[in-house]
Amino acid sequence: MSAGRNADGRELQIPLQQCALSLAALSLAQRPWPSDHVAGFLPQHGGFRDHFVATPEPKYCCESCKLVLCNPRQTECGHRFCETCISEQLSKPNPVCPEDKEPLFKDKVFRDVCCNREIMALRVYCRSEKNGCKEQISLQQVMDHLNVCPYFEVPCPLGKCKEKMMRKDIPEHLSWKCKHRETTCEFCMQKMAMTELQKHKDTVCPSFPVACPNHCTFPSILRSKLTSHQHECPKAQVTCSFIRFGCNFKGLNQDMRDHESSFASEHLRLMATRNTTLEAKVEDVKGELLERYKVLPGLSSRLSETLSQYEEMREKNRQLDQKLNTMQVKVQFLCVTACVCDCSSMSLRSVREEVETLRGTVESIRSRVATLEGGRGGANPATHTLETQLSRHDDMLSVHEIRLADMDLRFQVLETASFNGMLIWKIRDYKRRKQEAVASKTLSLYSQPFYTGYFGYKMCARVYLNGDGMGKGTHLSLFFVVMRGEYDALLPWPFKQKVTLMLMDQGPARKHLGDAFKPDPNSSSFRRPTAEMNIASGCPLFVAQTVLENGTYIKDDTIFIKVTVDTSDLPDP
Repeated sequence: MSAGRNADGRELQIPLQQCALSLAALSLAQRPWPSDHVAGFLPQHGGFRDHFVATPEPKYCCESCKLVLCNPRQTECGHRFCETCISEQLSKPNPVCPEDKEPLFKDKVFRDVCCNREIMALRVYCRSEKNGCKEQISLQQVMDHLNVCPYFEVPCPLGKCKEKMMRKDIPEHLSWKCKHRETTCEFCMQKMAMTELQKHKDTVCPSFPVACPNHCTFPSILRSKLTSHQHECPKAQVTCSFIRFGCNFKGLNQDMRDHESSFASEHLRLMATRNTTLEAKVEDVKGELLERYKVLPGLSSRLSETLSQYEEMREKNRQLDQKLNTMQVKVQFLCVTACVCDCSSMSLRSVREEVETLRGTVESIRSRVATLEGGRGGANPATHTLETQLSRHDDMLSVHEIRLADMDLRFQVLETASFNGMLIWKIRDYKRRKQEAVASKTLSLYSQPFYTGYFGYKMCARVYLNGDGMGKGTHLSLFFVVMRGEYDALLPWPFKQKVTLMLMDQGPARKHLGDAFKPDPNSSSFRRPTAEMNIASGCPLFVAQTVLENGTYIKDDTIFIKVTVDTSDLPDP
C-alpha cells in the first residue's frame, strides 16, 4: 500500500496496493491458526462450561462441580467426578464422597473411558457464539473448528501489534487499522511500518521536499540536495574567500559578488603582503635547514654507533643473567646436597662408632664368659648374668646394624634423587627382569624417589615390563605415583601438576615415545597420601612390546624412562 498527503495534509491510500495487501491478509486469515493462539480446550479446574445444544443428562455431570465431566473418574461407590475435582477431594484428610459419604481411596478411583467417549460426542455451540458463530459441533470437534472459525478472536499476525480481532476481520485490520502494517514512502519508495512513516518523512527521507532554512525564494528543495543548495542560496550567510589573507567581510551570498568586484584591488594588496611575508619566512627556514643539514651526518653516525653498542650490551646482559640464574640454581643444589651429605655422614659415623664399641664390649664379655666357663666347669649366677648382658648387647648390635643399613639406603637415595621435577630412570638387566615379570615373580618395579623441589612433592615411577590390566602380555605399562613426603602439610592438595611419561630412544634418531596427562582432582591417586604412597596412575598401554623390543629403545640390555613434572606454576611452600 502506498501512502501520501493531499493539499490539506490528510493521508491518502493508493487503491492498487490496498488490493494486494487485502489479498495477502485474506490468505493469512484462511490458514489454520497455530494451536498456541487458541484458548486451552480443557478447563483448568472443574468441568466443561460450553453451551450444549441439548441439556446433558445427570449421569454426565460431576458430583462436585455439577458441570459436564472433564476427564471423568469413577469412584468405588459408582459416582463420577472431574479429574481435577476428585484430585481436590483426595487431597483432603480422610476424603469421603460428597454424595454418600463413603470413604475414598486413590487406588480405587479409575478413569471412565466409556463415559468420556459419550461426553465427547455431545453437541455444543461454537465457543465464539457471542461473536455471531451459529455452528453446532461435537465437543470433540471444538478445537478443530476454532482453528478455522471466522468469529474466533485471534491476535494480529504482525508480531508488534497487540490487538485481537475476529479471524474474519484480519484482512480489514491489516488493510486499514493496523498501525504496524507495511507501507511505502511515496517520495523515496522505501518500505517501512506505518508507525515509522511520518518520522521517516520528517527526518531522513532524502526525496522529501523541505523549505530552505534561509527563507530564500525557492519554494521547496529535496532534503538530499539541501547541502549543495546552501552553497548557492542567495540568502545564505557567507564569509569572503580572502579571509585567510586578512579580509573580514561577512554577508549574504547575493552581496558577495558586489564585494568581490568592488574590493578586488584591496584583495590583491592583501595577497601581495601575505606573499612577501611568506617569502621571508621561507628564506629563514632554508637557512635554518642548511645549518641543521651540516650536523646531520655526524649525528647519524653517532646514533648508529650508540644503537650497536646498546644491542651488544643487551646481549651481554642477557647472557650474564642466564649464567647467574644457572649458577644460583647449582649453588643452591650443591648447598642442600652438601648439608644432607654432611648430616648423613655424621649420622653414619656415630652409628658406626656405636657399633664398633658394642662389638668390642661383646667380644670382651664373650672372652670373660669363656674364661669363667673354662675355669669353673659349671653354671653359676655370675655366668647367667654375663650371658644375659651378652644377649642384650647382641640385640642392641642387631638394632644398630639395621639402623646403619637404613642410613646407607637413605644416603644412596639422596645421592641419586633429583629436586627439579625430573626423573631419569635406568633399568638394567631388561631380559631377566622381563622374564621374572612373565613368570609372575616380580610383576612391577619402583624407581627411586624424585622431588619437585627441596621442600616439594615426593614422587616415583612404577613400571610393569609385562604389562598390567588391559596391556598385560602385550604392552609395557608405565605409571606415576605420589608418595608421602616430609613437607606435605605445606603443599597444595590435590596434586595438579602436568605429568609427562617418556621412553627414551637410544638410537641416533632420538624418536622418544611419550604421553602426558593432567591429574584428575577427584581421583584418590592425587590426594594427600595417608599411606607410604598413593595408588599409581598412568598408561596401561604405554608402548607395545613389539615396538619396544624391535626398535632402538633397548641397548646393552638397558632401557631409560624419563618422567617430567611441570613445576612452572608451583607456588613456594
